[in-house]
Order: sequence, then C-alpha cells, then structure tokens
Amino acid sequence: MWPFRMRADPEEKTEQAAEDSLLSAMLSDEQITAEQAMNIPAFAGCVNLICDAVSVIPIKLYRIENGRKTEIEGDKRVSLINQDTGDTLSGVQFKRAMVRDYLIGKGAYAFIQRVGSQVESLHYVDNAEVSFMYSADPIFKDYDILVQGISYAPYEFLKILRNSKNGWSGRSIVEENRQMLSVAYYSLLYEKILVKTGGNKKGFIKSENVLTDKAVKMLKDAWRRLYQNNTENVVVLNKGLDFKESSNTSVEMQLNENKRTNAEAICNIFKISPNVLTGNATEADKIAFFENCINPILEECVCSLNRDLLKETEKGQIFFAADSSEQTKGDIEKRYKAYEIAGRNGFMQIDEIRFRENLPPLNLDFVKLGLQDVLYYPKTQDIFIPNMNSSGNLRDGGAVQGAAGSGNAEGKKGEKNEG
Repeated sequence: MWPFRMRADPEEKTEQAAEDSLLSAMLSDEQITAEQAMNIPAFAGCVNLICDAVSVIPIKLYRIENGRKTEIEGDKRVSLINQDTGDTLSGVQFKRAMVRDYLIGKGAYAFIQRVGSQVESLHYVDNAEVSFMYSADPIFKDYDILVQGISYAPYEFLKILRNSKNGWSGRSIVEENRQMLSVAYYSLLYEKILVKTGGNKKGFIKSENVLTDKAVKMLKDAWRRLYQNNTENVVVLNKGLDFKESSNTSVEMQLNENKRTNAEAICNIFKISPNVLTGNATEADKIAFFENCINPILEECVCSLNRDLLKETEKGQIFFAADSSEQTKGDIEKRYKAYEIAGRNGFMQIDEIRFRENLPPLNLDFVKLGLQDVLYYPKTQDIFIPNMNSSGNLRDGGAVQGAAGSGNAEGKKGEKNEG
C-alpha cells in the first residue's frame, strides 16, 4: 500500500477552508477586531456616515445672561475644536478621529496642552496607545492614564467614552456585538474565496456510457482549467455527456440568508435606517437619524468638553454646545409653522422664538393681539399697528395716532361729533 496520502484537490481544499471559516464564526467564540469589522461594508458605512456627520457640526461656547443664551466669540478653545487643534490635525479631522474611536474603540482620548490655566492645543491620541492604572476601590475610583509608559492625570486628557461604567474606558460597538459581526465578517471572507476560485458551479457530468479513467481525468482537468484560467471559457462535452448543476450546500444557503439580514441588523445597532446608507432616505428617515443616532453622540461630546476643558470657576457660568442648525434645516418648515401658531395665539413672544433659534433678541416685549395687525406692550399699554404705521394707548381709550391712523381716527371722530 502506498504509504502517503494523495494530495488534496486545491479547489476542494479552498472550498472546504471557506466553509470551515464560516462555520467557525457561527460556532466559536473567536473575537473579531475593530479593523476586521471595518471590512464589513454596512458597518464601515455606518461608522463613516456618523463620523462625517458629527465632524462638520461646529461646537460653540455660550453663557446665560438674563435668561438668554449668548454666544461667546473669540475663545481659543472653540477654535481648537473646530478649526486648528494646534497639532497635526484640523478640527474636522480631530472630531472625525475622536468619534471613530468612541464608536469602535475603548474610547476617544486627546491630550490637553495647557500653559498655566489656558488651553493651548489638543493632541489626539490613538486609543490603542492608551492604558490605565487604577485603584480597586469600587466607590472612590482613582486612576491615571498611561501613554507609552508615561503617567498622566485624568484632567490632562479629554475623554469621550461610550457606555462607560468607570469613567476611564468605554465599551465599543464591536465589543458589544462580536458574534453577529463575526458571522458577517466570515461570510464576507467566504464570498471572497468563492470569487477567487471563479465562483465555480458544483454539479455532475452524466454519461450514457462508462468512461475510462483517462477520459474522466481529461474531463476533470478541462473543468479545472475553465475556472483557473481566464483564457479558457469553454468545455466541450461529447455526445452522451451532460452536465447537471447541484443545488447549493447548506452553508451557501446560510450565506445568502445572512447577506439579506446582516446589513439590516448592523444598521439597527447604529439606529440608522438602511435607506440612509443607500441614499433613499425620506425626510422622516433623516430626522430619525439625527435624533436617535447623532444627538446622543453630540451630547456625550459636549458633556466631556464641559468637564475637561472648562475651568472650575467657569463651570455653571459658561458651557459648550453643538450648533446643529444647518443639519436640521430640513425640518425648518415644520418648526416655523409651530412658531407661527404659538405667536398668533399669544403664548410665545417674538424674542422667545428667536431665543429658541439662537438669534439675538430684538428687545420687543410685544404681545400680538391680532393676526399680524396689532402689537400690545403690557408695561405701558401701548398698541402699535405695523400695517398702518400707527400707535395708541389703551389708557387713552385706544385712540390711534399715526400717518394713516391719525386721519382715520380724526375722520371718524368728526363724523361722530356731527351726528
């Protein structure tokens, strides 16, 4: 007996490896990495979409004065976040990198370069370079941040963490969804191997006569050349030979089923409608994307900025906030209609509406008494009719004075006296 096994068919070996990879993803606890997850088109599409959306939203600094929100202009920290970090990254690149690490890493980290108490620059640090040294006390937590063996205090870093329970590291989307992402990733590898082997079809060659070993070998060689050599595109079957394609294997059927559901499941993880990724989003899809996906991330970002970039004496006096007015313009018609109803019915004043839109006040504490006809100033009981350029006072009996109103009022008064 020949003491060695015959070499396996390379084609069969490749297909078997592909099936083994897919099955191992379904059955094993092998952990997928963030880099592997980014090879999944739907996953990478969601991550890039979120990073791009957040990176172009400006962060501004405000203070509350007399119950009104006023923007603080000229603060260097705002310029560092939005324009030039003082490091190698621009503001947009900085925000994109931070959001990416927030989503698929253990957190987003940036070193805060201070001169005295002033913030001079922000330096993005890849989360893979960051480690921690922390106490075992579950109540009074204490920790230091380590970068290449050098220890830093927590206040020296800007930290934006997703689903954190300790305050120094978070949980990534990859970590929370490893099983599903592993199946999607290895399904992609399986498909790649099928493409490399030419996507060859499995089947049977049916013969009316018994073939010799030489004829069988010639048929197999010809079939293999068909899928391994791009110059070969025809296999000639002599009379009495017929090819019958076999049905898909259970693994291939499972792959097809997974492809139909993986993209949708990944979009659900990010709270994004699949229509947003494909470019077929409705106005409702866009609003839901911003409210359910982008807003929570923005809130996490500004909360971290307020904690790490403000001085202790500034906290409670000023605050960072995201200005997303440009991104929500699609809903502006609905919002303005609501303002119109509120103003027309008298339960919102002009400056209250302008405050909600982050516009400076006009300092006109008028109340509308009619449909854009009469403005009433409660403190002095003055009334003003814009369309007539006329004014009056209720204490004077409501007599109207003005270019148009004066003549009308006097005319009517004269008619009344004559009667």
